Amino acid sequence: MSTDEKTAAIQAETVDQKPKRRGCIGHCLKFWWAYLAGFIAIVILVVCLIIFVAVPKIAQSKLDDAELTIQGIVVSATESNQLNMAINSTITTDGKVHADIDGFTGVMYLEDLEPHTPFASINFPATTADALQTVNVSQLLEIKDMEALTTFNKWLLTNQTVRITTYGETKVKVKGIAKKYGVTFKKTIETPGLRGFDGTTVYDSRVDLGGDADGNNFFGTTNIPNYSVFTLEIGNATFNNYLFDKLAGTVFIDNIVLRPGEKNEFPMRAKVDNGQVLEGLGKEPYCKEGGVLPFQLSGKTVLNNGQSLTYFADALASHNQTIDIDIGTPVAKVLGGSIPCGGLGH
Repeated sequence: MSTDEKTAAIQAETVDQKPKRRGCIGHCLKFWWAYLAGFIAIVILVVCLIIFVAVPKIAQSKLDDAELTIQGIVVSATESNQLNMAINSTITTDGKVHADIDGFTGVMYLEDLEPHTPFASINFPATTADALQTVNVSQLLEIKDMEALTTFNKWLLTNQTVRITTYGETKVKVKGIAKKYGVTFKKTIETPGLRGFDGTTVYDSRVDLGGDADGNNFFGTTNIPNYSVFTLEIGNATFNNYLFDKLAGTVFIDNIVLRPGEKNEFPMRAKVDNGQVLEGLGKEPYCKEGGVLPFQLSGKTVLNNGQSLTYFADALASHNQTIDIDIGTPVAKVLGGSIPCGGLGH
């Protein structure tokens, strides 16, 4: 092909291409409104997905990641069918999402006991998603499920730790967005239990073999450690007192308010069968070990301001606790000498 022919072919190709470009541009100019509508629709779809899908998921995820810490729970003004519960707590987040959380009603239940039956219902205040949020609540609670509350008290009394779940439905408003989103607040904490009052001691004891006007013949001071974060206003409690698996009398401890810590001292008194005690002091190995006898205590009744608190009494009755009490020393002071092995006749 000659140079002139090549030039002519190139020119012809160029001429053929120019109309195609003009056609594409013309199409866009003619249907610009359709492309704009499509673009707007895509933008609206993306924004809707963000607002109605992404933001709620992010809000729920941040709430799930928040950490609830209980500093203390105070149970006071205890009556037969109601009590006051005050909860001091903090909620910790990463602080990256700025949002307001509506107040809500949350139920509390034992996580490790199914079905999850609430033992308390608490009105939690509105909070924010700040990195550290203090949440303090104090509320008079009507006892709606006595069995659930009693079961919770049994678990708290007997276990090393208990897992408590707080659950409720609320709404969250993210800063910059007018809409509120429904979220679920569900937090499970593991908190120390009372460990069966392990470590309870009785000291400064004295005996009156004749008994006082009410028939009490044993007196002393008891210290009941509280390993939990609960402060419990229990009131006046009575306990069945057993010695060698035989009922030996009744123990009375008044005005019990258990506060967290190792020291909770209360005066105590008891009506004890003198014969059983003297017989026990004469048994080996107790007669050789200073007369320290293993008494078992089991809850009997609880009264506070004249009202029966079965949710405490039944919990205390579910647990038998052995306490070694030096009763030989005060008896020896009264009798002028220790009980010999084999009893007073030896």
